[in-house]
Amino acid sequence: MIGTIDNMTEASARRSVICVANDGFPASLEKLKRYTAVPDAVAEKHDMLRIIDESGEQYLYPKAFFREYHA
Repeated sequence: MIGTIDNMTEASARRSVICVANDGFPASLEKLKRYTAVPDAVAEKHDMLRIIDESGEQYLYPKAFFREYHA
């Protein structure tokens, strides 16, 4: 039961971001594409974001590559 609550909390904390740069990752990130960022306090301390790609996998990218997306 606790795992379910944690998963719901993580899902609600996810946010949408727009890719504004992809230096070094042109095959992995598309500029001006919307991605989902998953909370990761350790990554953010290192100026990185945990991003979910099209395959559903999560990877770390520089935080500077993204801007918040508000629909």
